[in-house]
Amino acid sequence: SAANAPEDDAPNRYSRTDRTTYSRYSRDANSSGNSVPSNTLEKRVEELERELAKERQENARLMKMTQDKEELIGKLKEEIDLLNR
Repeated sequence: SAANAPEDDAPNRYSRTDRTTYSRYSRDANSSGNSVPSNTLEKRVEELERELAKERQENARLMKMTQDKEELIGKLKEEIDLLNR
């Protein structure tokens, strides 16, 4: 179980700073001659952040399911060993 600990941080891997950097990049790109309005870019960034949050939540759910199934497999193997003895 300790081996899975680093994966538990996966939903928090991308910090608020990273999102700020992306937002800053969008504004910088807009000011350097990009013809797309900044509010459109900001809406797109917000939409992508929501999608990313959903994907992270799904990933965490799947990781939990995998961990639960691995625990069940371990228990069943122990039970089989006991029955074989």
